[in-house]
Amino acid sequence: MPRTRPTVRELVVDAPLEWVEERSGFVGLVEAFLFRNVPRDTSWLQTLGSSLLVVFLFQATTGVLLAMNYDPSPSGAYDSIRFITDQATLGWLIRGMHKWGSSVMVILLFLHMARTFFFGAYKYPRELNWVIGVVLLVLTMVMALTGYLLPFDQRSYWATIVGVNINGTGPLVGPYLSDFLLSGPDFGARTLSRFYAIHMLLIPGAIIALSGAHLYLVTKLGTTAPPWLKAEPAEELVEEKA
Repeated sequence: MPRTRPTVRELVVDAPLEWVEERSGFVGLVEAFLFRNVPRDTSWLQTLGSSLLVVFLFQATTGVLLAMNYDPSPSGAYDSIRFITDQATLGWLIRGMHKWGSSVMVILLFLHMARTFFFGAYKYPRELNWVIGVVLLVLTMVMALTGYLLPFDQRSYWATIVGVNINGTGPLVGPYLSDFLLSGPDFGARTLSRFYAIHMLLIPGAIIALSGAHLYLVTKLGTTAPPWLKAEPAEELVEEKA
């Protein structure tokens, strides 16, 4: 039988995917995540988590672009923000996407948590995934707090002081948390550097790691059916009963 010539799809798509699959198994993991059984009454409410992931990727991308022109120092932070907004190419758009994207992320996160609660998706065997989601909620709030200071204008300066003072009134760990955020006895240059490091390095890394664990558990345990969907008996049981 004559050998057929490989098609363009086989050369450009299939061959590289087979090469990656043989050496990593990554393609199989992606297929297991994307092509899995879901409840038949799945609606747009179950897409809130995926929307959160997309918004986080936008935040990470725009944050890296902003960091290329940002100066994390008390004397240069505000001027660098003005440069990004007024002079950098599409800087106004990138900063606007990052600014409003943070609000969208917080709103979607609360909607996702509410959907999870009302659907009972925090119950067995998904308790660990619920705990990871709560930790992600806390990390997102910390991300919002640390990012609010970075423009270093009057509003962000005094609002952050209020926020740090409120944290300092907490029981037991409050004073230690306040000292950690201030990075010293007073609010100054080291505080801005501490907030920038937390916002750019510590929190994003933790969110990426926990999001990976979260997605793994969603894939392993499956999507929760809506509370109004009644379970149907297996065909074998129906036949035996008949």
